[in-house]
Amino acid sequence: MAAPSTDLPLDAEYEEVHDHGHDDRPFGERYGDALGNAQLARNLTNFQQSWKSSRAGVMEEIDFDVLRHSLKAAKTEAIDNLDQYLDQFVTHIEAAGTTVHFAMDAGEATAIIHRIAVRHGVKLVAKSKSMVSEEIELNQRFAEDGIEVVETDLGEWIVQLRGERPSHMVMPAIHLARQEVGEVFTKELGREISRENVTEQVHAARDAIRDVFFNAGMGITGANALIAEAGTVMMVTNEGNGRLTSSIPPVHVVLAGIEKLVPTYEDAMTQLRVLARSATAQRLTVYTTFIHGPSPGQEQHLVLVDNGRRRMRELPEFREALHCIRCAACANVCPPYREVGGHVFGHIYSGAIGLVVTPFLHGIEAAAGPQSLCLSCNACEQVCPVDIPLPRQILDVRAMVAAEQGMKGPKAAILGLYSHARAMNVLLKIGTRAQLPLTRGHKMIRDRRLPVLKTQTRWRSLPALAKRPLRDRLRSGPTTGAPPIIPNGAAGLTVAHFPGCMTDRIYPEQGEAVATVLAALGVMVMHPEGLHCCGLIPNNSGDVPHAKAMARQTIERLESIPVDYIVSGSASCVAMLGQDYAHLFRNDPAWLPRAQAVSDKIVDFTSFLATVASLPPGSLAALDGGQRELTYHDSCQGLNALGLSAEPRSLIEGVMGDRLVELEENTLCCGFGGSFSFEYPAVAERLMNRKLKNAEATGTRLIVTDNQGCIMHLRGGLDASGRQIEVRHIAELLADRVRERSAK
Repeated sequence: MAAPSTDLPLDAEYEEVHDHGHDDRPFGERYGDALGNAQLARNLTNFQQSWKSSRAGVMEEIDFDVLRHSLKAAKTEAIDNLDQYLDQFVTHIEAAGTTVHFAMDAGEATAIIHRIAVRHGVKLVAKSKSMVSEEIELNQRFAEDGIEVVETDLGEWIVQLRGERPSHMVMPAIHLARQEVGEVFTKELGREISRENVTEQVHAARDAIRDVFFNAGMGITGANALIAEAGTVMMVTNEGNGRLTSSIPPVHVVLAGIEKLVPTYEDAMTQLRVLARSATAQRLTVYTTFIHGPSPGQEQHLVLVDNGRRRMRELPEFREALHCIRCAACANVCPPYREVGGHVFGHIYSGAIGLVVTPFLHGIEAAAGPQSLCLSCNACEQVCPVDIPLPRQILDVRAMVAAEQGMKGPKAAILGLYSHARAMNVLLKIGTRAQLPLTRGHKMIRDRRLPVLKTQTRWRSLPALAKRPLRDRLRSGPTTGAPPIIPNGAAGLTVAHFPGCMTDRIYPEQGEAVATVLAALGVMVMHPEGLHCCGLIPNNSGDVPHAKAMARQTIERLESIPVDYIVSGSASCVAMLGQDYAHLFRNDPAWLPRAQAVSDKIVDFTSFLATVASLPPGSLAALDGGQRELTYHDSCQGLNALGLSAEPRSLIEGVMGDRLVELEENTLCCGFGGSFSFEYPAVAERLMNRKLKNAEATGTRLIVTDNQGCIMHLRGGLDASGRQIEVRHIAELLADRVRERSAK
């Protein structure tokens, strides 16, 4: 089948995928309920913090990057040669006595298993953990025909008793506190079960479930891997229920997606080494089971499910999502997931990977609401054991949603207007004067009375437009490189300064700081005329046409200037120019090489100083020997997209000699996320307050970062709450020391 247009990945064929309804309440209702559940956020916060700490410990024992590269290669090989490995696997497992069935969609998969159950007169099914069974909604369909399916995984059984679906792919009941579990057990088991004693709860569940294994006419399990070279099913569990389900009932059905293939046992062993560490922060799960054919006297069936997977395989944008090993690490680091849980941040599959696969498995409508909760922090990609580009794929899903459903009127109008540089220049000049009644001469908009502003300014003051934008402060054309006042390796180079629209219009002093430091290096600095916006705002909103239009404007301005580097003090802009442009123009042979040429030259300010200029230690230390005490906020784009961690710290501690006090959970997003904080202010406020609380705990009075969006967000929160903490761009600290030397 020919791949549909990758500019609009969802064509008519994909519109035929429909959701069968698991929790059919509107997304907004589910979101509102989750926000109102304070216990939910506490449960998930405790879980994420504990998981991160435990994962860090077990990851020290392995070379994670080597193993993820190896597993990614194995999964790529399997998916690229899917039919070859399917044939190999099926040949071996059929020779071992297993009957294999192929199901094109959820209905066919359910029908196959139903026919087997009816043929054997099955009335009770014991089911071990299987996300594919959730995907095809097997339990509901069997219940309609009077066949009872009992979940034997503890977490699955808990949510089954509550009439819920799993909120997490590995830990289905992670959203619940032990008190809530005790309540449901007391109600369903008809006797008092402790609300506090987890051991008592586990024993009660074990006693209630034990007889199911012996009375069930069918056992259904999932599969963690299908080993092609041997025709062997690999299954990992922590409770032992998988082994009981697969061996005691007279009929055993393995239910798996076709993407679970790995070529060899060695590949399966690699998967084992990263799976438990990524999922539950264990070295290995308690039970690792290899199934090769039925047990004596048992009938065994394997149902291999497509249900949209081959469609994903045909699209290069989404092909790598089929590498997923269902560890759910992406959910374990996701900031919005922490606040609202998997019943909101996802559909049946939760977390970042759930946002990606849902359009293909359950339809675009099921993904539309949940995907909008992603704030593009990129944390998920950092922990994925098969290195799936989840943030980029989620943006591609967002583009699909925008193309299919359109955007809300006000947002569409704003993005359309913002793409016109000249019109925006005029409007922003007018806005500078029109804002005076709101700013009253201050740098913040604090008015909490106007309905249009109240939702945004109740918890965060908004920045005023600068009286003079950066473009009017710095003359265009080259700034002649003077002799360097600091010994460095960049002297004599020519660079173009790309400030970004927030720096230009809101924080021009930060752009001036970048220019001051570059000039002190003996660098010839070019300030290109006509720069507007790199296109990040529409790109992150799924508005591909306007993102491309703004990217073209930027490329045209930058490519005409012969420079060695393009330097920006905005980590977000660097990520857009350096990484997103190539993807944005991936199907445009005329613009792709031009975009790549710009991408090849863009570098963030801290990297330029640390690696190109190679500033010597102490070269910008205070002349009086003083030492500033500060904490550093790692912006998501700086840390997760660009990999910046050592660079800013080397400048702070090494070059400037200041004292850095690290933030607790320094890798956690501050909650800005561009338009996210305006669309989901309640979640953004929670994340911001957590960041500010952690900053206060350091005892410092200065937060430093490298991204204007974070600065806007954190300064706004501090101003609204009256906290006396300053937020500055790292370039401003460096520029202070340069000016100190210049004035000497």
